[in-house]
Amino acid sequence: MESGRVFIAVAGVWALFMTAHAAKPYPIDDSTGYGRTFDGIGGISGGGATSKLLVNYPQPYRDQVLDFLFKPNFGAALQILKVEIGGDACSTDGSEASHMHNSWEENYQRGYEWWLMLEAKKRNPNIKLYGLPWAFPGWVGGPTRDNPWTDPERPANYVLKWLRGAKAVYNLTIDYLGIWNERMYSIPYIKLLRKTLDDNGFSNVKIVGADKKWEIADDILQDEELGAAVENIGCHYPGTFSDPSAMKTGKQLWASEDYSTFNDNVGGGCWGRILNMNYVNGNMTATISWNAIASYYNPLPWFRTGLMTAVEPWTGNYAVESPIWITAHTTQFTDIGWKYLRHGAGVGNFTGGGSYVSLVSPDGKDLTIVIETMSHDHSICVRPPLEPYNVTKQRVTFQLKGSFASIPSLNMWYSRLFNGAVNVTGTMFERQAPLKVVNGMVELDVAVDEAITLTTVSGGQKGSYPPPPSSQPFPSTYNDDFEGYSEHMEPNNLAQQTGSFEIIDVGPPHNKVVRQMVLSQPVHWCKAEGRTNRSINVIGNYNWTDVTVQMDAKVGEVNGSSGYFVAARVDRGGGESDQAEGIFLYIFPNKSKYHLSGDFEHKKGITEGELPSSNSDWNNVMLTVQGGNASGTYNNQKLFNVSIPANPKYGFVAIGTDSWGIVDYDNLMIKAKPVANLRQKPKDNTLYYKPKA
Repeated sequence: MESGRVFIAVAGVWALFMTAHAAKPYPIDDSTGYGRTFDGIGGISGGGATSKLLVNYPQPYRDQVLDFLFKPNFGAALQILKVEIGGDACSTDGSEASHMHNSWEENYQRGYEWWLMLEAKKRNPNIKLYGLPWAFPGWVGGPTRDNPWTDPERPANYVLKWLRGAKAVYNLTIDYLGIWNERMYSIPYIKLLRKTLDDNGFSNVKIVGADKKWEIADDILQDEELGAAVENIGCHYPGTFSDPSAMKTGKQLWASEDYSTFNDNVGGGCWGRILNMNYVNGNMTATISWNAIASYYNPLPWFRTGLMTAVEPWTGNYAVESPIWITAHTTQFTDIGWKYLRHGAGVGNFTGGGSYVSLVSPDGKDLTIVIETMSHDHSICVRPPLEPYNVTKQRVTFQLKGSFASIPSLNMWYSRLFNGAVNVTGTMFERQAPLKVVNGMVELDVAVDEAITLTTVSGGQKGSYPPPPSSQPFPSTYNDDFEGYSEHMEPNNLAQQTGSFEIIDVGPPHNKVVRQMVLSQPVHWCKAEGRTNRSINVIGNYNWTDVTVQMDAKVGEVNGSSGYFVAARVDRGGGESDQAEGIFLYIFPNKSKYHLSGDFEHKKGITEGELPSSNSDWNNVMLTVQGGNASGTYNNQKLFNVSIPANPKYGFVAIGTDSWGIVDYDNLMIKAKPVANLRQKPKDNTLYYKPKA
């Protein structure tokens, strides 16, 4: 034992109570005032369709997942939920339905973001809600179809109606609105939006500008009216640094989209590092993860880049990943409205690497210190690049001053992501014995790749449930007649990539069917819809190779599409859906033609021919793919039996349309040769398109 020091071992962390010979401490001091106000940690649902598979999870597992995300003092305890304002167009992992497919109608039963916001509010009434468009229905863009700002009144009224629907139908109060995700903003639109909100009883709704980088800061500095309209500046993937112009505005600065990293323990390290460093380096007071819950098929783009993973509604299996517990180190011991201490008086970097931030409750009575020592190689985010740095094991001394000088002890929570090169997921968010504070001093030895919370807050809980069911592949036999849904819902497990599909009751004999609703080119976000005018909706196990898919279908009598398809071995979705390959059987009823193609754009023709005559608008189509052969029938009459290309060897089943327009589908039946799940981590998170912010 060293002279004047007493060591106590606590689960691998050495707590040291100093009585003499202290190294230079890091002050924790409110006597010089506070830093910025903490605005919260959040997650994104959307951008897009990232929560799709969660909607039809069986109970109690769906509620368990929601508890881990939103329930205070249980899991991540998220403080902000940012959702996509659906725009009928692909926005990464699929498309989300608009409340106004067309200018002449409104419907607030579409999509699942309403449901998710309600579930979040049910668990945490104080959670902040934030809406942002990724895309817009084509009519919002007018003649150009690629620019929503040609007539600013159209998008302003479109967003206003979304706000009204949220309030009138669901009693949801939206706190923040964005402009257009990662795309050009319009200063006249932002000013008009502010006026429209104020004139219609939504002066409480704050505008975040502009969900890109920091570009809008220069415009704010030059335009007083714009500055008055924009409450906060939101940047995507800032790399923990803000911009001098943004700082000059005096506005709250947010990392309004960040993370998007595979949620293994390196992803947990990324998240832990940026949650602290976004404030230490960049004075950012909110950090929002894309995405909150990775609930979309593997290998759609950016698989497993949520705070946790839930991709099996057919079993209820889910995984609580390390970013959930890294989030809890801050959210379970702070709240929106707390104050950061000043840099150098509670916020800063350690000399041996790593960082610390200190937050104080509004009444000044509670203190929370969050420490992270994430190493470079164990905290690499997918973007932007991370410059080299070193972290070493070190002894850290805090000196509590000001109103904290008399604090007798600090509660302690501990996580360690790695022990050297060894992954140690099991050591996550563990409560330790309180640390006594002696003469205002507390010292501890901190290792590499740790997260530690020291706090006067007595709460905190590592929530848990019994293990969920084991993982199983998507059922090899699948049937859906769509009768069990409410109108305007999306059908379960069908993951629309482009277009918008919803349940419509057409009356007997088919009653409830799935209808593709998009009639014209959306104002797109993904590249796919800039290159195609077709819809596609995928389902099933990406490993399927031998499969039969059968459906009834009918082209709309008014605003109908030129045709429709069923497909197998579809090799991709998301922003590169237009480049999907597979085996696509296109039906063109008005031309009495069929076309078997090796790709979505039906440029790689395999065979084609005449359709048998039909006396009905409804027709049954079946495609069977087995080995190197494909066969098809139309109303049980043979169309073809031909050899097909060797690649792709496997993929999703899909349905869709040949052009924008109405097609109704019913009685989906799939029979596949049983195969295992696609389990491997994608080699490259940019396997499919997501633009770099």
